[in-house]
Amino acid sequence: MAELIFWLCLLLPVYAYLGYPLLLTLLSPFFAARRHQSAEPMTVCIVIAAHNEARYIEEKLRTVLAQDYLAQSLHIILASDGSSDDTVACAQRVEDSRVTVLDLPRQGKAATLNAAVALSHGEVLVFTDADNQWSTDTLRHLLAPLSDPRVGACAGHMIIPRPGKGLSLGDSLYRHYEGWLRRVENRTGCMVSADGALLALRRELFQEIPPEVNDDFFVSTCAPVAFKQIVYVPAAVVIDQGVDEADKQFRRRQRVTVGGLQSLAQRRELLNPMRHGLYALALISHKLIRRLAPILLLPLLLSNFWLWDEHAFYRLTLIGQLISYAVAIAGLLDVQHRLPKPFRLAAFLLVTLAGMSIGLWQFLRGRRYRQWNPEQNR
Repeated sequence: MAELIFWLCLLLPVYAYLGYPLLLTLLSPFFAARRHQSAEPMTVCIVIAAHNEARYIEEKLRTVLAQDYLAQSLHIILASDGSSDDTVACAQRVEDSRVTVLDLPRQGKAATLNAAVALSHGEVLVFTDADNQWSTDTLRHLLAPLSDPRVGACAGHMIIPRPGKGLSLGDSLYRHYEGWLRRVENRTGCMVSADGALLALRRELFQEIPPEVNDDFFVSTCAPVAFKQIVYVPAAVVIDQGVDEADKQFRRRQRVTVGGLQSLAQRRELLNPMRHGLYALALISHKLIRRLAPILLLPLLLSNFWLWDEHAFYRLTLIGQLISYAVAIAGLLDVQHRLPKPFRLAAFLLVTLAGMSIGLWQFLRGRRYRQWNPEQNR
């Protein structure tokens, strides 16, 4: 029984984080490469939800207005979710008829986005965060795949070019990993979802966002619900910042895990391979098994102790696990950041996996996150 537990708890996480992307990498040559011509100019509405983003919002609005994409019409809606700083005043300093500023009471991100979309018009909705940066050609690249009527949503490529001295190193490397995974998902036609930093959706596909879900996942999966594809656009670059502090990383991963599982519950129809084929299998691998995998690490460790006398292999794996945890703990305790980068990376992985495990426990106990505070992610 201990051997069964050990191998089950080992193989599922290995599959979720490594085996699944490697499998898609091996399958990708059997799928035709995607090439998209530039879409005809469309009517575009860019939606930005903000809470206490006075430091960033004016520059963000000016950057969006400076895009080189020649839209038929461009409308930007900045929806403030009960900001207590000068977010609204800073946004109103951008005097442009294409910008609408909504000063809403505190109600949560989902309700704020729904209120903004209700005022929108046009063919395409673009969702982005207030604190990230675009290049001047970001919008043009993002919307190009919509020239194909089979495409319902487009995902941008988020990078963290200047990680800090703490755990944001792990954030930056994780974005590279996600980029690899999204490229092979995109090649095989099973791109699972888009990141909220930058995503586009055909307006006709939008469904009202329920409270307590991860809004980016729910919005982007409006496409596969309608049997349309999500396309990853690496050229549509958005620049973000990582999170250095362990406590912020931990809380962030809890919230994302709870919201992600709630999102999967809302979108459970997409988990049916009989209706959604390879996309459903990709969703199960990328979003479900990955979120369940961290809770297997404790029984993996305990079963490894039990198997110490069985074979030299089990002794080596136990020693490897203990060394890995020791390196991660040392990385967490290294507040002066004097240890080499692998220690910080191990600390990031430990905090991330621990936060996901607690998030799963919170989800099963009925915990939900209605409010949001972007400052907690910086």
